[in-house]
Amino acid sequence: MTALRTIRRLTIVNRGEAAMRCIRAVKALRAAEGSRLDVIALYTRVDRDAPFVRHADQSFLLASEEGREAQAYLDHEGLLGALKRARADAVWPGWGFVAEDAAFVEKLKQAGILFLGPTSDAMRRLGDKISSKRIAEALGVPVTPWSGGVVANEEEAAVQGEKLGFPLVVKASAGGGGRGIRIVEHPADLAEAFRSAASEAAGAFGDDRLFIEQKVIGGRHIEVQIVADEHGFVVALGCRDCSVQRRHQKLLEETPPPGLSQELIERIESSAVEITRSVGYHGVGTVEYLVSGDGFAFLEMNPRLQVEHGITEAVTGVDLVEIQIRIARGESLDGLTFAQRGVAIEARVCAEDPDAGFLPAPGRIARFDPALGPRVRIDTGVTAGSTVPASFDSLIAKVIASGKDREEARAQLACALLDFDLVIEGGATNKGFLLDVLASDDYRSGGIDTEWLDRFVAEQGPAREFAVEALVA
Repeated sequence: MTALRTIRRLTIVNRGEAAMRCIRAVKALRAAEGSRLDVIALYTRVDRDAPFVRHADQSFLLASEEGREAQAYLDHEGLLGALKRARADAVWPGWGFVAEDAAFVEKLKQAGILFLGPTSDAMRRLGDKISSKRIAEALGVPVTPWSGGVVANEEEAAVQGEKLGFPLVVKASAGGGGRGIRIVEHPADLAEAFRSAASEAAGAFGDDRLFIEQKVIGGRHIEVQIVADEHGFVVALGCRDCSVQRRHQKLLEETPPPGLSQELIERIESSAVEITRSVGYHGVGTVEYLVSGDGFAFLEMNPRLQVEHGITEAVTGVDLVEIQIRIARGESLDGLTFAQRGVAIEARVCAEDPDAGFLPAPGRIARFDPALGPRVRIDTGVTAGSTVPASFDSLIAKVIASGKDREEARAQLACALLDFDLVIEGGATNKGFLLDVLASDDYRSGGIDTEWLDRFVAEQGPAREFAVEALVA
């Protein structure tokens, strides 16, 4: 029997929208329980005036170099020093930064600080793509044909390419976010793709291990939201469709996935629960699949909360950040009840210029007036006057709309984006591009594959202007 643990000073090792999401959940839980749970922010100088710094109960500055502020959230010793100053007894990692860093989780354990996520062992076994593929295979879960392990060099890559056939995908075993991934259509391109992927993986994750797998043609990116406590209770809270991607970066997500049979969804969810339970995993996590026709293949597991978790919350009514806190306290979720109602769709509004190859276009936010109302949720870490720093991710807000069916949710989202008054001085946003995607016939029909968005961009041609709401500073 797991003894219940008390959390008094929950410290966020993240920033921006992610940090605000945690702050809101903590304050709501504190009000409901009448507890003394404080939420603490860690920030760098570029964020000193950011909303998450103001809204936290306390905030502590992280030492950082100008232009390299993101490194402050990756520096183990710097973070541990800040956590000690904050008298933290628990850490919420959110997504990105150290959210999948097993070595950091071990250091927290040594320091006597709870980590709101899985153990370092479970993280290594399921967060590493090669390890997780082997686990899936051992359980009889379908996987795409692959190299079976690490591909050591370009020569071995050529051998595997001949064995697996083209097109294929070269992938980093570590990390995520679309980094360290190269699609190779022809044998002549394999060596350069291998070198490029290894270099990017080494720089992003400090791990250049690669593997190769067959490319699934016309596949859809379907993921399962998992919740697991320390008592052996594991449940799937539904599937999300994340197929609207540009170069492996998600743009729109929705739940439930359109056009999939209930029987197929149940098979996918069942395999996700089995994979999760097999390593004694506890926390929230996402198991990802490629779906083609009536078949599916395990892709990877992200042992953390996903950026797009809000759409699952919108249709189930479950607060996943609150669930993370309850799991970390050792509570049983055996009585957790939920029902999926309606459809939810999320759009990622970013400070980037679609007309310039989606390059980041940061700057000061001159106007920020989101459309609010029934069935619309805005998750953001900025206000008017905030600056979107060049040092960090370009995400400004996640706009989530829900409806009784997919078309109602899509229409709600389109209206919310259209009325979102957002201006970045000297920068740009992708709002117009999002509206064009939502209005396209293919998207409205549903069931698009992961390469559809790249085809959509190519078909628009160079004359189409997507970037909107830019002011010359």
